[in-house]
Amino acid sequence: MRQRLKRAGLATAALLVLMLVLTGANTWRQWAGLAGAADTPATRHAQLEPFWRVTKPEEGIAGTGNAVLLSGCDGVHDNMGFWADQLAGRGYRALILDSHRPRDLDRFEAWRLVCMGQALPGAERAGDLAVALADPAAPSGGTIVLGASHGGWAAMEFLRLALTGETPPALRHWPASPARLLQGLDAVILLYPYCGLLNGADDGDWTAAPPILMVLAAEDRIVSTPACEDMAVRLRERGARIEVAILPGADHGFDQRERAALSVLSFDPDLRDRAADEVNAFLTAADKHGNARPRALPRNSD
Repeated sequence: MRQRLKRAGLATAALLVLMLVLTGANTWRQWAGLAGAADTPATRHAQLEPFWRVTKPEEGIAGTGNAVLLSGCDGVHDNMGFWADQLAGRGYRALILDSHRPRDLDRFEAWRLVCMGQALPGAERAGDLAVALADPAAPSGGTIVLGASHGGWAAMEFLRLALTGETPPALRHWPASPARLLQGLDAVILLYPYCGLLNGADDGDWTAAPPILMVLAAEDRIVSTPACEDMAVRLRERGARIEVAILPGADHGFDQRERAALSVLSFDPDLRDRAADEVNAFLTAADKHGNARPRALPRNSD
């Protein structure tokens, strides 16, 4: 009996070691920007488009342009709907880009692999954003990108890849010229993005990037706010135009009501309104300098 228990213990320990090795190897693969089989842009578009959620401006509201929204690592939730409604109310065709359901990452809490950095890293997801920005159904006018958490990471990786000309991992080639995609961008908004070790955005010349706003949570328990502040400093040194707004008392995902079981995070409508104010001020200032054309975002009526 004692020998059997000993062998079982050794087998369990070996399995744990193997799991740690595989996890570490996969993390290194994500950090190195390696991916599996590559899609053509047409294949990626066909994969993603059935899951797009588009909110159009109401009748009588003049069209302003296009907005693409990327959710956090847990998939599309109510906060994406909030921001889409706000932007659509000011004339944008707001496209919520769902990267999870097309890959079955919404099933059996597989999204946790995304949150752990073991699936769909930001650089790979940047290919989804490139395809969405090249969508032929997008209206004319300027484009805004808004990414929350993991979506903010993907947006940063997209900018880095487009600025350097490097093709996003798992995409065979760009769906359109990176320079043209960048030229169509008026502004990028990053809500509490991931700026840690796996984020490779700190590369290249950022002088051609659009104006960027980081809205960070001072009490963030999921991502490192100081890491994002440091990233902003380094990107400014590369020529980026980045503003940073830190919301006192805010935790990660403060704008999201829907939560996973046992989540320690909470929704705060007042902080969501403050974030909307920051976004509005940023876009208004960009508009005055000719970098963006949106009108003021309305405050939430909840």
